[in-house]
Amino acid sequence: MMNEIIKAIKERRSIRKFRGDMPKKKDLAEIVEAGLYAASGMGKQGTIILAITNKEIRDRLSAANAEIGGWKPGFDPFYGAPAVLVVLADKSVGTRVYDGSLVMGNMMLAAHSLGLGSIWIHRAKEEFEMPEYRELLKEQGITGDYEGIGNLAVGYIDGEAPSPAKRKDGRVFWIE
Repeated sequence: MMNEIIKAIKERRSIRKFRGDMPKKKDLAEIVEAGLYAASGMGKQGTIILAITNKEIRDRLSAANAEIGGWKPGFDPFYGAPAVLVVLADKSVGTRVYDGSLVMGNMMLAAHSLGLGSIWIHRAKEEFEMPEYRELLKEQGITGDYEGIGNLAVGYIDGEAPSPAKRKDGRVFWIE
């Protein structure tokens, strides 16, 4: 029998089609908590997570992301996912990008383990350099200088999860 964590790692896929119904808050909270348990350089825990379930803010963030990405108005880079978990990291922490990436990975695996789909969407860095999103942080009482690391679109999968791509050969070198 395969270890449950290894099984989740091998089965998790990026999802590009979500149903519109919101996941249970309890499940989103578990995903966020898994992110908070990610390893961080020197134990600094310099990352924060914005759990966005407000449709208006989610839609504005999607439009900004599409504009940054160069897509036509109306394209949703979050693929219809109703929740977006944004990982940001304290700019004064030298390992912030690595730490934030581990938070994203933990949350993707947690979402999968709870029967939810997810996909890492880039451009959080550019979004949170925009005055509108700097202001959003202030409105939430968040002080400090943060860099966007990633947006995790989360929701129920609409259809079937894709099959894994074949793993490329020649990527492991044993030095014994």
